[in-house]
Amino acid sequence: MNDRQIQQCTERVRDFCRMTITMPDATFDQIAETKSSDGPVAAIDRLIETLREERKYHKLFDARMLKRKFELGLPLSRPSTLSDVPEDLRKDVEETYIEAAREAGELLLEEGNIPEAWMYLKVIREPEKVAAKIEETPVPREYEPGSEQILNIALYEGVHPVKGIEMMLASQGTCSTITTLDQVLHNLSPGQRRECARLMVRSLYSDLRESVLRHVQQRMPTVPPNASLRELLAGRDWIFEGGNYHVDVSHLSAVVRFARSIEAPAEELELALQMAEYGSHLDSQLQYAAEPPFEDFYPAHIAFLKVLLGKDVDPSLQYFRDKLDNEPDEQDKPLLAYVLVDLLMRSDRLDEAVDVAAQYLTNLGEDVSFSFAELCREAGRLDALQRVMRERDDLVGYTAALLQEESGAVAAE
Repeated sequence: MNDRQIQQCTERVRDFCRMTITMPDATFDQIAETKSSDGPVAAIDRLIETLREERKYHKLFDARMLKRKFELGLPLSRPSTLSDVPEDLRKDVEETYIEAAREAGELLLEEGNIPEAWMYLKVIREPEKVAAKIEETPVPREYEPGSEQILNIALYEGVHPVKGIEMMLASQGTCSTITTLDQVLHNLSPGQRRECARLMVRSLYSDLRESVLRHVQQRMPTVPPNASLRELLAGRDWIFEGGNYHVDVSHLSAVVRFARSIEAPAEELELALQMAEYGSHLDSQLQYAAEPPFEDFYPAHIAFLKVLLGKDVDPSLQYFRDKLDNEPDEQDKPLLAYVLVDLLMRSDRLDEAVDVAAQYLTNLGEDVSFSFAELCREAGRLDALQRVMRERDDLVGYTAALLQEESGAVAAE
């Protein structure tokens, strides 16, 4: 917890306190009487009890801080601030700050006030209870007061991105959701990216299948209403005549791209494959190229998804091997190799993954999630790691590889 976060939280608490409903005079008199009869600590305890009963949780936070500062003989004019706390007492007061913020946040959550609860739980870095409350929150089908704040906390604050995407899909539609997901995707964990991708695939597949079904039923009213997208397309090339399409083609390419984050087993991979197959039938002007090795966007994604699904794995992997072998620009080869190594790892072909990575991916920056050393350890190929470290004249890396080999031998015993 840093000083800026503390200051921001304290200022917000003060703002809320200014808006608090005025206490009746009798309450003030009771506090004064308690101080006279039982002393100042009892008066503060009475204050805390009253604020809990009145559900004035922002004031309650202040009151708990007031008590601790009084006990330590610190200034009381600004009970929520830590700026007037000497360094030797700061840890003590911070502990009370955390406890008071936790209590206020949890009490606000119990009342369903997620935005104000997050104000406290964010500063003490305890998002889990907020995420659980957001999970329980029904998804609004249109704009509702307060829903925008919850969506922002879920998605942009990273508390529950999947629920945030679900809320955005329901209230703002596919276009805005895809744009937003593209913007935040790099901030999400692999698990969050995977779940968001699964949600987007299910949503767009449903829209696309329904649109194609309506088109087919115009000619063939007896077509089964529960037919899959692949079944609806089979033998019906007329569906695409005249450059026809059934869903925004930019949405289609974006969601198929998102699907690369999904791990098997997942039914959404099959749905994404069917969407990629649909996309491959579109007029060429509606098929947008991407970076290598996805220049031929839909054929490349069909091959990629088939590997993840365990379908036609050898020819699908060969597609990407050929892309790498035939790439004339040496500077582009690491990008192609990265995709191939990812697929090899995800299809449990670790030896080949090590060999390809050793050739192309040993000089990647630290901002890339791939680790050649971790791959070698997982594959049991520390010999390859030692060789590469020698070639790079990296004595530390070479020694680390030797030590890992020794650790593995000890573990095996």
